[in-house]
Amino acid sequence: MIKSFFKGVVIGIANIIPGVSGGTMMVSMGIYDKLIHCITHLFSELKKSILFLLPIAVGMVVAVAGSSFGLTYLFEHFPIQTNLLFIGLILGGLPAVWKKVKGKGVKVGPLAACVFFFALVVGMAAMGETEGKAADLSFSLVNAVKLVGVGIITSATMVIPGVSGSMVLMLMGFYYPVLNAVKDFFTALAAFDMDGILTGCGILIPFGIGVVAGIFGIAKLVEIIFEKFPLYAYWAIIGLIVSSPIAILLMGTFPALTVVSFLTGVLALAAGIAIAMKLGE
Repeated sequence: MIKSFFKGVVIGIANIIPGVSGGTMMVSMGIYDKLIHCITHLFSELKKSILFLLPIAVGMVVAVAGSSFGLTYLFEHFPIQTNLLFIGLILGGLPAVWKKVKGKGVKVGPLAACVFFFALVVGMAAMGETEGKAADLSFSLVNAVKLVGVGIITSATMVIPGVSGSMVLMLMGFYYPVLNAVKDFFTALAAFDMDGILTGCGILIPFGIGVVAGIFGIAKLVEIIFEKFPLYAYWAIIGLIVSSPIAILLMGTFPALTVVSFLTGVLALAAGIAIAMKLGE
């Protein structure tokens, strides 16, 4: 259970960083198939699914709450090391996915899926370097409905390996407003500021409803794809995993490289690979 909690922490942090895919982290840690199964069979296998999903969900909530405060500091002061750590976390899961296709030959269709999704992620990252006007999150019925829709789109992309939900949020202009809403909500909660708590609920509840709806909607589709077209699915994931480090580098802002930042960056990369392989055991 403790191990599942830390897996949830990694997934939560990944989901909040533009260019990093929470779905890829799930694959890297060897829980993607089981997680999708538990979501789609939540009510038919209630106890088993909850025991598996609960520690992961708690880890994700803790990570999102903490990341809304801490990630800005890490990316401002240690951008090279932080980005390389996440690149390592992604690449550490590649051997496990490669085993799924090894020895089955390279066919045109699955390879085309790999190339397509590689190009999709890199293209999205290239377009996502700048964000448009920040979305209006003032409380109104229209904005509440809009937030439900944004939550559905975001969570659906979060579940798909290689696609960054936070990057999609950024492209829609909702990334920084939602991230600030999360930070302001937990700040208000710690200070027992009821006005701040209610304001946060007005934003996060409709967004959360959309997130839950999106996860359940896309999970069933993903399960069908893995059942009917497993080779296409795994080759697509390989394309997504290989493209994700490129997306991170395109989305990131880096200072001039020094000997110290290079060496510590290499260590962070190695640590990320080791952590991903250990969590995937």
